[in-house]
Amino acid sequence: MERPALEVADVFRDFGPAWRQASRGHVSHAQLKVMQAIEVCRTAALGGYVARCENDACGHTDIAYRSCRNRHCPKCQGSQALAWMEDRKAELLQAPYFHIVFTLPAEVGAIAYQNKASIYALLFKAASETMLTIAADPKHLGAKVGITAVLHTWGSAMTHHPHVHMIVTGGGISADGSRWISSRPEYLVPVEVLSALFRGRMLALLIEAHTAGRLNFFGEFQHLADTRAFKAYLGPLWKRDWFVYAKRPFAGPEQVLAYLSRYTHRVAISNRRLISADASGVTFKYKDYRIEGPERYKTMTLETGEFIRRFLLHVLPKGFHRIRHYGLLANGGTRRVEKLARARELIAAAPRIAPSQPSRCAPAADATPSPGIDHPCPKCGRRMLIIENFPEGATPRHRRPPPAASSPIDTS
Repeated sequence: MERPALEVADVFRDFGPAWRQASRGHVSHAQLKVMQAIEVCRTAALGGYVARCENDACGHTDIAYRSCRNRHCPKCQGSQALAWMEDRKAELLQAPYFHIVFTLPAEVGAIAYQNKASIYALLFKAASETMLTIAADPKHLGAKVGITAVLHTWGSAMTHHPHVHMIVTGGGISADGSRWISSRPEYLVPVEVLSALFRGRMLALLIEAHTAGRLNFFGEFQHLADTRAFKAYLGPLWKRDWFVYAKRPFAGPEQVLAYLSRYTHRVAISNRRLISADASGVTFKYKDYRIEGPERYKTMTLETGEFIRRFLLHVLPKGFHRIRHYGLLANGGTRRVEKLARARELIAAAPRIAPSQPSRCAPAADATPSPGIDHPCPKCGRRMLIIENFPEGATPRHRRPPPAASSPIDTS
């Protein structure tokens, strides 16, 4: 895949030093480590290898630099998404799948930024418990479903906007474990019911966390350390509708993986959305979701320091899992492989329901093949063989023969 003309790494390298100096004391160690990883990703600083075509008559040579493999790096997500997707294939069920989104209101999102590990975990807990509870209710589906949930903390303009994307099986195992209960082809459970339960569960969990002293408040939110003030702050949210969105089901399990891998390994902004960057600012493409149709695709220019600040808003706490599994896909109690085997057995015996119309699913973003001895030569198609590995900061002994007409191998 052709390398984008402009990358987040370029912005960090060109404008990062001045920004770090100006922001000294206001940037966390974790954010600085992410910046450093992105800046050196696929450069000589990390070392790499030289690959040459096995066809002597061709002799095409490429130099490839190693990836940083940081989960916030835009260049490292393509190959990781492909690997993740390959691992998930064994978990696919021959059932419809639905895409459900649970979003925190802005008031909760604001305090979540000061309490990332705590409130993001509560968001997962409230959303998963809501989905499992409503799906298990005999008035709705009456079954235990499988869920893969992915945390996103950004909007299209990189503002802080925590929400969870869920891929949910369109059916599940009955409470007594005797049969597979399928959802209706175009309908899983009512979003109004999901929204109401999600709101109540999340607010209750926030109050519980506050009472237990697990939340911290700084700056303009410092007064919320007081219990009365905190409950007053949350008060209006009990009466407001919370945003829960359900998309139409996918056409088949394979499309689910292609679609889901886009979400599991997405970062705040991909390199392909960048348009330009100079001393006056960084210009990039974004979607205005308030508008329907082609007019929703717009461009935005942010001052370079603001662009960097917004990107780093989304650095996750160390060790925080942004992909989680629940219900039939959870590992607790009965092992996941056993639950899936039972689900397949019951699905095979269940009455068939007419499939829904195909939905449009895009392939994994920046999905580039991993190089190595099986990577095909871009000129003749034969295998590329690794002929040299070179360490961090070193210069490879082998060079590309002139003229240097090809780009380096993408090594995500």
